[in-house]
Amino acid sequence: MIWLGKFLGGTFGFLFGGPLGAVLGASIGHQFDMGMISIQLASAFSHGDQQRLQMAFFTATFSVMGHIAKVDGRVSPEEISVANRIMDEMKIAGAMRTSAINLFQQGKQADFRLDDVLSQFAKECQGRTDLIRMFLEIQLQAAYADGALEISEENLLLRICSQLRISRFDYERLKIQIQAQQRFYEWGQHYQKPRQKSSLQDAYGVLGLTPSASDSEIKKSYRLLMSQNHPDKLIAKGLPAEMMNIAKEKTQRISKAYEAIMNSRKKF
Repeated sequence: MIWLGKFLGGTFGFLFGGPLGAVLGASIGHQFDMGMISIQLASAFSHGDQQRLQMAFFTATFSVMGHIAKVDGRVSPEEISVANRIMDEMKIAGAMRTSAINLFQQGKQADFRLDDVLSQFAKECQGRTDLIRMFLEIQLQAAYADGALEISEENLLLRICSQLRISRFDYERLKIQIQAQQRFYEWGQHYQKPRQKSSLQDAYGVLGLTPSASDSEIKKSYRLLMSQNHPDKLIAKGLPAEMMNIAKEKTQRISKAYEAIMNSRKKF
């Protein structure tokens, strides 16, 4: 029976990793129904802290993304496209991609245990604020996929911030950066090319600044963002290796925005 694989997967996952393990286990259970169970995914929670954290990040990222996509009542094609783009950037394929899709689908369910999932995710991160920040950034990208942030999505994101102990100030600043990135860069499979008609103000926004910022403030923000998003540092802290491309592209966008700002100041 179809439901049997989901039940077994959910129970098995819960024994390994609490609410996150239950969500992951249900995803694996779905694959079991289709003859595609992945032993590597199921056993990740039983291995070292690094693997456990990486799988926790993977599980929370795609399940919460699905929950955000569904909160306004429907999942738009743009939101599905963003989820697929992130999977592409992570080079997720085969059973792992099927798991990511199943996690996204589970997040859409009415009985998804968001608070429990976030609580365990925060515990697994053990104060690794850079990982939590990247997690929130991915969720914001998903929420802005259709070009606007609905009230229901905003309220849900604030609830997520509360669970992960992210201040309202940091949340609002990250929102500005995400919006500026969307305006400053061409969106596609890889969005590293600045728009021809992008405003210099958006370049400042990518760095979380305004045009009134001093040279020293610009350099300080640039160095901080580069340090926070450095791929090697994030991998060392527990970011799944598959997400290195996302971190790498983030640093490239930061660099291009910084170069645009500094080049503009040389003219005066």
